[in-house]
Amino acid sequence: MDGNSAPSTTRRGLVAGGAAALLGGCLGSPGGDSDGCSTTAAERAGDPGSADGDAGTATGSTEGGGEAVDARLGFVGDLMLGRNVDEARAEDPPAAVWGSVQGRLQDLDGVVANLEGCLSTRGEPRPGRTYHFRADPAWAVPALRAGNVAACALANNHLLDFGPAALRDTLAALSAGDVAAAGAGVDRAAATAPATFDVGGVRVALLSLTDQAPAYAAGVGTPGVANVPLDARSRHARRLVDVGLTRVRAADPDLVVASLHWGPNWVAVPDAGYRAFGRWLIEQGVDVVHGHSAHVVQGVETHAGGLLLHDCGDFVDDYVVKPELRNDRSFLFEVSVADGRPTRLRLVPVVIRGRAVHAADGGEAAWLRGAIRERSSTFDTEFERAGEDLVVDVDDC
Repeated sequence: MDGNSAPSTTRRGLVAGGAAALLGGCLGSPGGDSDGCSTTAAERAGDPGSADGDAGTATGSTEGGGEAVDARLGFVGDLMLGRNVDEARAEDPPAAVWGSVQGRLQDLDGVVANLEGCLSTRGEPRPGRTYHFRADPAWAVPALRAGNVAACALANNHLLDFGPAALRDTLAALSAGDVAAAGAGVDRAAATAPATFDVGGVRVALLSLTDQAPAYAAGVGTPGVANVPLDARSRHARRLVDVGLTRVRAADPDLVVASLHWGPNWVAVPDAGYRAFGRWLIEQGVDVVHGHSAHVVQGVETHAGGLLLHDCGDFVDDYVVKPELRNDRSFLFEVSVADGRPTRLRLVPVVIRGRAVHAADGGEAAWLRGAIRERSSTFDTEFERAGEDLVVDVDDC
C-alpha cells in the first residue's frame, strides 16, 4: 500500500480550495470507436481457470470488522444493455440481466456503473462507427432499479451512438427512474456538472469524465459528453478538475467519486500517466476513482486515504470473449464508507453468462483472485481472502 496516508480531511480541504465554476472548452485526445470486442454475441464458456495461489484455507467473512459503516456502495464496470442483451429482454423480465447477483446488489446501499450506450428507441446509427449500443428504456430503467443502480456515469464513447435525440432520451429516462447521472448533457455546462445522490447515510458527489471519442464532446450549445484530457501534466485538465471540484464542494458531499472512461481496450495494466492522474485526483479531494474502458479488470491501488479502481472491467454485455484476457470475468467492487471516506473494499468475483451476470466460484473465482493480485502487485496492495472474495482494508494502507 501507499505509505503516504494523508487524512481525508486534508483532501476535503483541497476540494474547498478550487475555483468558482466549471469552465468549458474541454479538449479530448484521440479515442474514436475503439471497442473491438463487440463483434457478435457469444455464450460464455467458463473454463476452469487457474489456482489463485492463496496459502492455507480461506477465512470467513471479514466484512465490517465490527466497525460502524455509514454506507456500502457498489462499483461495477461497463453495463452494455444494447444489441443481444436488449433483444433477450423481450422474453425475460428486466431483473434477469442481474442473474444470481441481484440479491447481492440489493444488499448494498446503491451501485455506481458506467452505462455503455444510450437508452432510447430513436435516432440513427452514427456514420463511421463499427459498433452502436442502444437499449429500450422501457425495460432498461426498471432493470437498473432492480439492480439497485443509484447512479450512472455517462461520459464514454458510446452514449452518442444514435445521436442527440437518443442522448436526451437517456437523460430523461434516468431522471424519471430516479437514477442519478453525470458526464453528459444538452451542452458543455450540463455535461461537466457533477451529480449528487444519497446512499444509506452518505451523500455522494459524482464526476464523470472521458478522454475517449472527442467527436462526442459536448459544446457550448451542443449535446454530448464531458471530454477532458485525463493527464496530470495538462494545465487544462488540472484547471478543469479544480473548478469541477469546487462545484462538488457546493453540494457538501460526504464522498467524492470520479468515474473515468480512460485508456485503450485490452490492456490489463494501466499506463503510468493514467495512474499518475488518478493519484493526483485523490490528492485534490477525490475519495474513489472508478475506472473503466479497457474491458478487463486492472489493478486496485490505495493512495493518501483514497481508493483507485483502475478499471472495473465489464459487468453486463454480449461481447466475444478473448480467452487470454477473460473479459467475461470481473468483480462487484463493494466499498464500505465511514466518516466520509472509504475504509474497506470487498471484491466479489462475477462472470457473464448468457447476457447476464452471475456469481463466479471455483476455478473462475480463483482465476480472478490470481489476476487481480498480479495486476495490483506493482501497487503493493494487500488482499485478504474471505471465502470466494478478496478484501482490502484501506485503513491499513
